Amino acid sequence: MQYIKLQLGSLIIMLVIIVLYLIQTLRKDYKLRCNKFFDIILFIAPWSIVFDGLTAWAVNNRNLVNPTLLIIMHGCFFILMILTLIFFYLYLLKETTITFKLKTHTIASLLPGIISIGLIIGFLPSINFIDGGISSYSMGISVIVCYVSLIIHYLIILTLIFIKRKNIERKRLIFLFAFMIVSFILLVLQMIFKDILMTSLMPTILVLCLYIGTEDPSLIRLKTYNRDLVTSFATLVESRDSSTGGHIKRTRDYVEIILNKMKYEHKYHVSISKDYYQNILNAAPLHDIGKIAIPDNVLQKPGKLTDEEFEIMKTHSIRGGEIILETYKDLNDDDFTKVAYEVAKYHHEKWNGKGYPEGLKGEEIPLHARIMAIADVFDAVSMKRCYRDALPLETCFKIIEEGAGRDFDPDLVKIFLESKDKVLEVYEKDSK
Repeated sequence: MQYIKLQLGSLIIMLVIIVLYLIQTLRKDYKLRCNKFFDIILFIAPWSIVFDGLTAWAVNNRNLVNPTLLIIMHGCFFILMILTLIFFYLYLLKETTITFKLKTHTIASLLPGIISIGLIIGFLPSINFIDGGISSYSMGISVIVCYVSLIIHYLIILTLIFIKRKNIERKRLIFLFAFMIVSFILLVLQMIFKDILMTSLMPTILVLCLYIGTEDPSLIRLKTYNRDLVTSFATLVESRDSSTGGHIKRTRDYVEIILNKMKYEHKYHVSISKDYYQNILNAAPLHDIGKIAIPDNVLQKPGKLTDEEFEIMKTHSIRGGEIILETYKDLNDDDFTKVAYEVAKYHHEKWNGKGYPEGLKGEEIPLHARIMAIADVFDAVSMKRCYRDALPLETCFKIIEEGAGRDFDPDLVKIFLESKDKVLEVYEKDSK
């Protein structure tokens, strides 16, 4: 028992996480978004701890264990440790890459792990055992290959995190770096002090960091409730202006169409991460939230606004940003708050710098605000308002096309016009 206390403790922690996770995800009243690679990690990691414990006991009681069985247990332990990191790598790819698919280059990146597993199996018969001061431990080519493979995978994962760091939510990034630093230190210590047998801590810390950081179903549920609150909040504002019925839903759909096209464009391949994609979609309904501060006589005026009234209307962008900062300051979601703030404040800025409220131009305007601007203007001109009738659809597309390089980001205009069929689907669906 003295040789497997750490493994037992790690296994208990792991089982508690699994039970909590299953209780939440198997609830019939709520369907949660889950990363399937996390599910695989949650299955593999406990078994790596189990075999770590079995090998720790077996090497110290070799007279009680069949030699072949002892070698097989070591092989299972080594392979499960490597598989845990392989699926962690795939988990990160899926979480940070909006267009993630198991393509040829992705499979090619798994070659170090596949080769390592082959070498481990091939050299297992040559494994030998040494009696250390604290515990006996195994040595041989298979052991060395396992450690080298783990180091290689840590470097690959660390490189991926570094490359994607700007597109990973801050909270998630903190937990990922925490795991990488702590587990790498543990791996180095294990390699130096071979008889301390603390390898089981690595998969335990990994699962714990992922669960607390992003995969806790209660956190996912809370985020979903927050999204519903956002939509309800925006709908409340929209209800003050009966002439813009459905504006929130349509503009969000247009934003999604643009984003779905952008994610396949090389220029945006790195910037459009899953977190960023979802934050823009969740922020889009809030772009006109500042209109709640606009007086009814201006907001609902059935005619052209005077210069004075237009100046009042223009303040809705600034007020929208202020409202979002005040509303979401305590929600501990800085990434979403920043996107929502900038969408509300800057969606009336123009590419040529003649927009408001700050006269930003070109790429000074945040990307999400430039996307929102196209969706907002297209819906505004294509729908009937209290002060004018809807314009013909071809005219609406022409307005967006002619605004390229003047009002709108020309690259985004191109993407929007290339998605004309999908835009028409949204328009026609809402018109029925």
